[in-house]
Amino acid sequence: MASSPAAFAVLAALVLLSGTSSAQLSTSYYSYSCPSLSSTVKGAVQSAINSEKRMGASLLRLFFHDCFVNGCDGSILLDDTSSFTGEKTAKPNTNSVRGFDVVDGIKTAVENACPGAVSCADILAIAARDSVVILGGPTWDVKLGRRDSKTASLSAANSNIPPPNSSLANLASSFSNKGLSTKDLVALSGAHTIGQARCTSFRAHIYNDSNVDPSFVQTRQSNCPSASGGSGDNSLAPLDLQTPAGFDNNYYKNLVGKKGLLHSDQELYNGGSTDSQVSSYGNSQSSFFADFAAAMIKMGDISPLTGSNGEIRKNCRKVN
Repeated sequence: MASSPAAFAVLAALVLLSGTSSAQLSTSYYSYSCPSLSSTVKGAVQSAINSEKRMGASLLRLFFHDCFVNGCDGSILLDDTSSFTGEKTAKPNTNSVRGFDVVDGIKTAVENACPGAVSCADILAIAARDSVVILGGPTWDVKLGRRDSKTASLSAANSNIPPPNSSLANLASSFSNKGLSTKDLVALSGAHTIGQARCTSFRAHIYNDSNVDPSFVQTRQSNCPSASGGSGDNSLAPLDLQTPAGFDNNYYKNLVGKKGLLHSDQELYNGGSTDSQVSSYGNSQSSFFADFAAAMIKMGDISPLTGSNGEIRKNCRKVN
């Protein structure tokens, strides 16, 4: 029986639509291929945080630094090879991003449960959410279905991740380039309610900037010498002075009190357009939590590899 042109057009449209929908991320992507994924990842993340509270912040940061460099594709996890230099030695990452061994452990557990099914990029997305929840923050439904990149970009990591000395304008531009609004910027910066930073990241702020609380300056200068190049470079300080291991809205209260650790943090509350949003989050943790969760979902949508693009790595550190 011959097909009519109209019937063919309908069929073609259906094929096109099915191809489009299959390339979309979905919260139920692994419902059949790996039903135990959620519990497997959360158990491993919980164990890692039980061993070291700081690891929650480290896993969250890995996801951010992955997504801002050519999308959420697991490229930050790749070691250097003879054909490309990975992103681990980029200036924003070297001696800074951590947690790779934990990701390896999660991947091993997931592979044991569901061999060859789950990407490293998706593991990062789930681990970031679980870290926030375990440390007291909000939850959200993680969209899944990302595939892993087969390469990495040192140059993109150096240029796309905003440094700690960024101005508000530079921060807003960096986020805008990724499809994220200034509102998303302020909400996602709240990730700095957990974790620590090295002296090299905040030295200029506590010695050169004037918009810093004097007592806070004194506290931070006590373990971060003005001279660079010594052992003090690696001295750590909590990004949130009040509750460094708890995910809450104290980060914003710190900014209002001029106690932001990084220059880029305090830029969010420095007489500019984002002051009111910072004040709002400082007054309402529920408002911050809702916006943070929404912004994390939005960030997770940055340029994922789907369909036949990329691969499902067997080892997160190297391509198959």
